[in-house]
Amino acid sequence: RSSWLLLAPLLTPPVPVITAPPCSLCPEGAHRFQWIRNLVPEFGISSSHVKVLSSPAEFYELLKVQIKAAKQRVVMASLYLGTGLLEQELVYCLEETLEKSLQAKGSPDLRVSILLDCTRGSRGRKNSRTMLIPLLQRFPEQVRVSLFHTPNLRGLLRLLIPERFNETIGLQHIKVYLFDDNVILSGANLSDLYFTNRQDRYVLLRDSPEIADFFTELVDAIGDVSLQLQQDDTVQMMEGMVHPYQGDKVAYCEIANRRVMEVINSARTRQELLHAKTFHSSQPGSSLLSQQGSQASGSLKPEPDTWIYPLIQMKPFGIQIDEMVTETLLTEAERDARIYLTTGYFNLTQAYMDLILGTRAEYRILLASPEVNGFFGAKGVAGAIPAAYVYIEHQFYSEVCYLQQQERVQLQEYSRAGWTFHAKGLWLYLAGSDLPCLTLIGSPNFGYRSVHRDLEAQVAIVTENKALQQQLHQEQEQLYLCSGVVSTSTFEQPNRDVKLWVKLVTPLIKNFF
Repeated sequence: RSSWLLLAPLLTPPVPVITAPPCSLCPEGAHRFQWIRNLVPEFGISSSHVKVLSSPAEFYELLKVQIKAAKQRVVMASLYLGTGLLEQELVYCLEETLEKSLQAKGSPDLRVSILLDCTRGSRGRKNSRTMLIPLLQRFPEQVRVSLFHTPNLRGLLRLLIPERFNETIGLQHIKVYLFDDNVILSGANLSDLYFTNRQDRYVLLRDSPEIADFFTELVDAIGDVSLQLQQDDTVQMMEGMVHPYQGDKVAYCEIANRRVMEVINSARTRQELLHAKTFHSSQPGSSLLSQQGSQASGSLKPEPDTWIYPLIQMKPFGIQIDEMVTETLLTEAERDARIYLTTGYFNLTQAYMDLILGTRAEYRILLASPEVNGFFGAKGVAGAIPAAYVYIEHQFYSEVCYLQQQERVQLQEYSRAGWTFHAKGLWLYLAGSDLPCLTLIGSPNFGYRSVHRDLEAQVAIVTENKALQQQLHQEQEQLYLCSGVVSTSTFEQPNRDVKLWVKLVTPLIKNFF
């Protein structure tokens, strides 16, 4: 009980009103989403560089292949690295690749940068830190391990909240895995469950140097304001950097905001210049000779038919880009458009709920049934979390029914024996289209934590290419195939009985999970 009381000062933080950016939606096709580039860099690529993965095993094998093939950089951001045999094999792959780099002629080129959350990565005696220390000891010049610590966990709160509970205050939740110029965006962590039977989403962006550069710089920026893991398992800040929980909180957050926004704005400027240069070179008046020369040398890139927009959410630092874009997408979705939205933890913010219930598009919302919730069967208070999600789901469903929106807004529960569910994101189908032209994929869950507490990143992928649209459509269908439609009878089942104390506590703690 005392653990929850310690959270009392944070239970009712003020929720600011977000004003979405003005939209200049074009009437036709994927280009209606180009307003996003007013906020973030726009990366135009060929759809042939995008591959959608479908299974944890495929994700794990790809990680190993990519690590072994890396020559210049491996950058991995995750909530934590697990401590099992599969995770140890990943560490061995890193060690092997670093060893090869060390033995190459001249100075080793390969750099490995790993960003994890400090509280989650320090949990238990054997943890993410102890898994990675051998790499730091063997390759001190090539390996960097950064542990982000939220500035909101400090003082008496930090001293008194026990392990595991301290993770409720705020986390590094970004999941991005890049190897040279190949980037994997996902919601999956580096843990054996996510490599075997915990369903998530994964997309590979191949040969995309500008996108890889952006995420390298983003992870570096967060790493610079994080604790640096040392060879003796101690941590320290970079010289001259404000400490996240011992230093001045306002000063720390201002520095972090500046570092991250520098990455976003400099990439945006670079991409705008590149876009302008490409546009002018493609005009009728441009030099035919130079174009023929480019073609002869094989350097002419195909016209992009797919656009990648990185969406960052770091409310502790005052960065709310993902929230603004998501709200705008939900607001602007037209009548007869369909939005398939999925989250492993159904706990939408009030703003997202209001938009879903108050706009005209059709919604198909996929969420975890209690049995595939990651907390199902957990010990102690955590074991009641699936029941809390059932209660939140029932309340939302009741509101849908009260507004007579059951046809337009449909809930579906993912259920699969022996599996858990962690997929998140959305697919947007324009009115009259059988294929999606936009998807969001990454770490956010659309809940209060994602918006207000944690560091999050996802990408909006917008495509005009039918083959890629078909890939995204098949991904959506495959996930929804393992689901059943929620109805009134769903909540009459014996396993949906929610104890009174859970109903009373859920409104107080729903902002922490």
